[in-house]
Amino acid sequence: MRGTPGIERSVYAELLDRPVDLLSTPWQNRTVTTTRPGPRERLLDAARELTYAEGVHVGVDAILKRADVARRSLYQHFGGKDGLITEVLRGSGVLERYRRAMDDAGDDPRVRVLAVFDELDRITAAPGFRGCRHTSAELAIADPAHPVHAEARAFKDDLHALFAAELDRLGHPDPRFGADQILVLVDGVFAHAVTRPDARPARAARALAETVLSAAP
Repeated sequence: MRGTPGIERSVYAELLDRPVDLLSTPWQNRTVTTTRPGPRERLLDAARELTYAEGVHVGVDAILKRADVARRSLYQHFGGKDGLITEVLRGSGVLERYRRAMDDAGDDPRVRVLAVFDELDRITAAPGFRGCRHTSAELAIADPAHPVHAEARAFKDDLHALFAAELDRLGHPDPRFGADQILVLVDGVFAHAVTRPDARPARAARALAETVLSAAP
């Protein structure tokens, strides 16, 4: 390299080497900061996973161990296991998933309703599928005053309203009754998929849902 007046060769070398040093810094030598979720989020994550895999009667100790939190955190954030399980149901995100499937399908109410069954097919065919979280909780807890029942009913009411609104837009003669029929099909898909996971019941239910939709002019 030819020299430049006033600038030593070593200065050129430093300038050339500097970007190489920056790009070649090993990842293991860089500091990566991660924020661990707080006790509330860890409790929800643990309960969400364990109650789906083992049912709502999974022990409190197992949830606390998975979440790596003290028992006082459970009572501080949820008032106890019942409150935690109820919050898990409330935050399941299933209804939002159905709404997204409808929205992705466009504006035609007939297509939007059938899109839910397409989504059900994906849900029930996924590895680790264990049924409807809300229905399972209701069946497992006999006490009618338990808060999971109110939460599960609220979920079903919201889902019924979702279907009834689309049937009303479609011009169905009895949107509420039509929504009753579709909700029965949805529940049937979940139950059937648990006992016969390879049957893909959402596809059969989709065809039956088309019969309900055909009542509209």
